[in-house]
Amino acid sequence: MARAIVYTEIGTPDVLQLVDIPDPVAGPGEVVVRIEAAGVNPLDAKLRRGARPSPPITEPRRVGFDGAGTIQAIGDGVTGFAIDDRVAIRDTVGTYATHLAVRAEHVSPLPDAVTTEEGASLGIPIGTAYQCVRSLGVETGDTLLIHAGSGAVGQAAIQFAIARGATVVATGSPARHAQLRELGAIPVAYGDGLADQVREAAPHGVTAALDCIGTDEAIEVSKQLVADHDRIATIVRGPDAAALGIRAFSGGAPQPLTAQELAWRAEAVPTAIALLADGDFQVELGPELPLAEAAHAHELIEQHAARGKIVLIP
Repeated sequence: MARAIVYTEIGTPDVLQLVDIPDPVAGPGEVVVRIEAAGVNPLDAKLRRGARPSPPITEPRRVGFDGAGTIQAIGDGVTGFAIDDRVAIRDTVGTYATHLAVRAEHVSPLPDAVTTEEGASLGIPIGTAYQCVRSLGVETGDTLLIHAGSGAVGQAAIQFAIARGATVVATGSPARHAQLRELGAIPVAYGDGLADQVREAAPHGVTAALDCIGTDEAIEVSKQLVADHDRIATIVRGPDAAALGIRAFSGGAPQPLTAQELAWRAEAVPTAIALLADGDFQVELGPELPLAEAAHAHELIEQHAARGKIVLIP
C-alpha cells in the first residue's frame, strides 16, 4: 500500500500521522506519481495549526502541495508523458506521500539537469514570486524593494525581477547578505533607519515593493518609498491589506487570484525549470528529512530554524 501524512484535528505538529492509504489510481486526465521528494511550505503548517482558514475536518486531511518524482501510471486522455518520466508537481493536495494521483496539467517534465529536490521546491514559492513580479508590472527601469529577500519567495522574486531588467533592493539579516548579493540584489538590514538605508541603496527611488515578511516596518517603509501604492503588494498581510492601502496576493487575502494571476502561477514552474536547467536560476535547498519526520519538518519551519527549502523524502 501507499503511505501518506494526514491529520484529523487542528493542532501542533504532533497531530501529523504517517498512515497506510489505498494505492492511487490514475483517473481520466491524471497520472500517478511515485513521490521522491515533497516540498515543505509555511502554508502547510498554517493550515495544520488553523492559522489559515479551512473547512471542517470530516476525514483524514492530506498535507503538502509541491513535490517531484516519477510517473508510475497514466490515465485515459493523457498525452505527452510516459512511464518513468521525471516530473515536478504543483498545486495538488497530498504530496506528503509515497504515491499520488495528479492532474496532468499540474505536472511539468524535469530534465536531468534539475534534481528531484529542486523540482519539489518550486510550486508554491516559485509560483507566488513569479506572479507577484508580473502583477506588479516589474520591468526594465524599475527598482523593486523586496522584504525578506532571503526566503524562498524572496529569492525567487529577486531572480525573476532581475531577469526582467529591474534593480532589486532586498532586506535581510546581515548573515544572509552574501546570498542576496549572489542573486544580484542590493542587501539592506532590518531595523532602525531602514527607509534611509533603502534610499541610499536606491538613490533614484523605489518604484515597487513586495512584502514577504508582514511586519509593520516593512509595510510602512514601502508606503514611504513607493509613490504608487498599487505597486506595493504583500503575501503575508492579506486580511488587512485593503485597510493598509496596498495589494495582497495570498496570505489569507479575501480577494481570490484572477484567471491571469493563476495562469502566471502555472507558468512559473516550467519557466523556473528551464532556467535551472540552463544554470540561470538558483534554489536554496535545506534539510532533507524522512517522510515519517513531517512533524519535525513543521517544527523547523515554524521556528525559522532551517535555511533553505525543507524537503521530505518518502
